[in-house]
Amino acid sequence: MTIDEIWEYYREDLNAAETMIGKTLEVVEPAIAQVGNHLLSSGGKRVRPFLAIVSARLFGARGDEVSTLACSVEFIHSASLIHDDVVDGASIRRGGPSAHSVYGNQVVILVGDFLYANALRLANLLKRQTIMDALCTATAKMSEGELVQLSKTGSINITEDDYMKIIRGKTAILISAACQGGAVLGNASGEQEAALAAFGLKFGYAFQMADDILDYVAVESRLGKRLGKDLEEGKITLPLINLLKEVGDDERDEIKKIIQSDTLAETDLAYMNHLFKKHKSIEKSYEKAQSLLNEAKAELDIFDDSIEKESLIALADYAVNRKK
Repeated sequence: MTIDEIWEYYREDLNAAETMIGKTLEVVEPAIAQVGNHLLSSGGKRVRPFLAIVSARLFGARGDEVSTLACSVEFIHSASLIHDDVVDGASIRRGGPSAHSVYGNQVVILVGDFLYANALRLANLLKRQTIMDALCTATAKMSEGELVQLSKTGSINITEDDYMKIIRGKTAILISAACQGGAVLGNASGEQEAALAAFGLKFGYAFQMADDILDYVAVESRLGKRLGKDLEEGKITLPLINLLKEVGDDERDEIKKIIQSDTLAETDLAYMNHLFKKHKSIEKSYEKAQSLLNEAKAELDIFDDSIEKESLIALADYAVNRKK
């Protein structure tokens, strides 16, 4: 099955989650509904709700509880995007204006707070302490990851361990919680629950690595933001970490100037791409992402073959190997 066919196969479940998201936003203050709908209607494949749904269906679970979990993880993700854009000063999100550039920082920060709180309110309705623990931990780790990233902004001394801690919080921990939550709703065994949580964590690492690579090599019109945006913001991601391991002193000094500059010129990006090709930094980054992807898929070996297992593997392959 292609990724589009898989998405269509779960259309009814995804639509149920979308309906719950919409109804939740209908009953709140107009400002919250406006900002929430602005972000939630701006695109995106709903990867985290999808993973929650498929993980639950792996054990035959469907219905309102699964939609509630899917809605909760999407609200947490959306809240993190709102806050990240304010911190980064990002004017574009998924090819359109970011929420804070339309509604202002004060409003969107409060909306982000509402989405976080409402996500945990929804999760609490499920009456599953394991799910609450996973989502609360994810929410805390997401903030921690952003703080680590902020502390390392513009630093060429960032380590790969630092980077892994950042993307664990930024992406992997919530994806893991979505998969684990689906397993809990499906009354999975402890071993099965742990396997899906591990699958989500490793997939999340690989997914964010692929996203960071695309910041340098994607077609800009498809990326939804300017190429090199991470570099311009002083975010040191895996391609740059790999590059810094290989360059000589002169190249390192030039990279440092580019990172610490207020703006990123076309010539700067061209120079960085020249170095990436020279030292094969992009290829090495893809190799790391692929290795983690393979480890993630191996976590699913304990499950019998099924549409759900095939779907999890296909989504992971698509998300990590999507091209420019």
